[in-house]
Amino acid sequence: MENNASSIEMLFERAENYTKTSIELAKLNAIDKTADVVSSLISRMAISVVFAMFVFLSNIGLSLWVGKLVGQLYFGFFIVGAFYLALALLLYYFKDKWIKMPISNFIIVKMLKNS
Repeated sequence: MENNASSIEMLFERAENYTKTSIELAKLNAIDKTADVVSSLISRMAISVVFAMFVFLSNIGLSLWVGKLVGQLYFGFFIVGAFYLALALLLYYFKDKWIKMPISNFIIVKMLKNS
């Protein structure tokens, strides 16, 4: 009878160890996926900041050049500003298709990646 009791006790102990190990594995997998997604997003944001600086400085040069062509420097800034207003309206109209869905898909693919 004592043999059965120790066998059941051992079975419960193994089940408890299995449960603890499974929970720990799930935590580690969640941490791995989160770190992968966050690091990918941060690296993309860093590249975006550098690209934004390039665009910003290029736009100043373009505004000055267009202003020189039309005769007044400030007109160049107004023209480039109007272009960006039109671009912003276009992006606002298509934000779900061009921005939200690709980012959502990127995060889903990164979270479901098996590695």
